[in-house]
Amino acid sequence: MYYFLSNLSFLDVSYSTAITPKMLANFLASRKSISPCGCALQMFFFASFADAECLILAAMAYDRYAAICNPLLYSTLMSRRVCVCFMVLAYFIGSSTSLVHVCLTFRLPFCGSNIVNHFFCDIPPLLALSCADTHINQLLLFALCGFIQTSTFVIIFISYFCILITVLSIKSSGGRSKAFYTCASHLIAVTLFYGTLLFMYLRPTTSYSLDADKVVAVFYTVVFPMFNPIIYSFRNKDVKIALKKLLERNWIFR
Repeated sequence: MYYFLSNLSFLDVSYSTAITPKMLANFLASRKSISPCGCALQMFFFASFADAECLILAAMAYDRYAAICNPLLYSTLMSRRVCVCFMVLAYFIGSSTSLVHVCLTFRLPFCGSNIVNHFFCDIPPLLALSCADTHINQLLLFALCGFIQTSTFVIIFISYFCILITVLSIKSSGGRSKAFYTCASHLIAVTLFYGTLLFMYLRPTTSYSLDADKVVAVFYTVVFPMFNPIIYSFRNKDVKIALKKLLERNWIFR
């Protein structure tokens, strides 16, 4: 669990870092701009890390399934080699799909306005600037994002369905509450992350509203990555005990 959490933290920091510094600099600058190369790099890193996070959340759901439904086989099902393979696969798929979007987007002609109606270089606002037919780009966006988000969501749903069946068969109320407590943080993080992504990228293009999308994008690029450490930390007994000891030690030394 901690191995996956460390990678999740790295992804949260990484895709926020790809966006937030330039966004803050543009808020303070009189001339708000970004170079085409910088825009392509920002899109690539953000999309790579966001897709990889979907896959890691699915791997974490499978990890919880293995721990609760097959505890005797847990060390085999979730060996170090398996965990490393999950991580490599997540980063590889995220980078590959992101590279496809970046290459196809920046091959389009942009012969009109060069003002991006967004606070970072996301795919839908850039497609809106192109003066060429973008149906192929939109189709690939829907297909690739749809495949990653839908397949990982199905894995998460099946894992938690099996967990629910196993938990309900536990006779002691203490055992049931402990199992639910173990999964609560992950479920909260999945709900927040997938809710915004499904709204942003799995809609018909006719329903896009760039002004409304900017508000939603703030949540999954800036707000939710800050929430994840809080969600996982305050649902973790070890972290709460360590925080309590730290606060008590600071109080004593005053």
